Amino acid sequence: MHTELCDRFGIDYPIFVFTPSEKVAAAVSRAGGMGVLGCVRFNHPDDLEAVLQWMDANTDGKPYGVDVVMPAKAPTEGTAVDIDKLVSQPHRDFVAKTLADLGVPPLPDDGERNEGVLGWLHSVARSHVDVALRHPIKLIANALGSPPKDVIDLVHEAGVPIAALAGSAKHAQRHVDNGVDIVVAQGHEAGGHTGEIGSVVLWPEIVDALDGRAPVLAAGGIGTGGQVAAALALGASGVWMGSAFLTSAEYDLGHRQPGGTSTIQDALLRATSSDTVRRKIYTGKPARLLKTKWTQAWDAEGAPDPLPMPLQNILVSEAHQRMNESDNPDTVAVPVGQIVGRMNEIRPVADIIAELVAGFEDATRKLDTIRDS
Repeated sequence: MHTELCDRFGIDYPIFVFTPSEKVAAAVSRAGGMGVLGCVRFNHPDDLEAVLQWMDANTDGKPYGVDVVMPAKAPTEGTAVDIDKLVSQPHRDFVAKTLADLGVPPLPDDGERNEGVLGWLHSVARSHVDVALRHPIKLIANALGSPPKDVIDLVHEAGVPIAALAGSAKHAQRHVDNGVDIVVAQGHEAGGHTGEIGSVVLWPEIVDALDGRAPVLAAGGIGTGGQVAAALALGASGVWMGSAFLTSAEYDLGHRQPGGTSTIQDALLRATSSDTVRRKIYTGKPARLLKTKWTQAWDAEGAPDPLPMPLQNILVSEAHQRMNESDNPDTVAVPVGQIVGRMNEIRPVADIIAELVAGFEDATRKLDTIRDS
């Protein structure tokens, strides 16, 4: 499992893993892939600085990247307090009633409150870029398309390549025209923000449209080595994964249960590939989420329409925190792809990577046998 991206980045395998957990990101890099830390949860530059210092000390000198969020259309700017004033009272009442109906306990009086993920704002995302460039990062990815031209120029001046997610060939071509170096072709099956086109259709469509102008990472529904082989067979130069590592042993976000798993992981472990929905209720843009009583409440008659980004996340941020820090898997709020149906056990990151490599080798051996028969 070796492509030109392995040589470019100095990695053993062309496996790029997006994760909000620095412990998972570091473990991926140590295991021979490229860990890409999601920065959107860091509202303050000092918090991101501290985590990247930890990454520098815990990746054994192996390369890692960061992922920022800069929507193509700049959302409402301002402080958390200013933006909070734009959220309507009926929306607040709905969230409060839903939490009460679901029996979600309040946060402890002395607990830290999530003020909302301001990382969706351009101004905060730009601060993430500034902080990241003070560290030996090897990649900056943008989760919602091409960053602004001045950001692309700034990153390139630092000698760092830029990746951007695309859900169509048209988007991919626009990204490369704007100066993006690597395109992440993310199919409909993926967790989080995702488009309408299925992976097996999208990946070769983007590869063909770019015609060698930039390498393509395949994303959406990848959780086995056979799927990695399929992605490379369809022209991708590597894979971009995320969901499959939510049930890694290193994943440390959410309330920990006595058995060592988190409430989020307990919900994921029992889910099938049919247990996801694609809704705007998480951020204000379509995102694939685990189907829970929380998502069902927003689908019910009389529920309000989600607010635009970033207001929706400001509205639900504390609700997400309350649900994910409770001990009820029925009411968590977590983005995840349809591959969740294969996420059936807690394993160390190194074991997941090793299984992907072994599965890739097994799949390609089978193809060799078919070809030579």
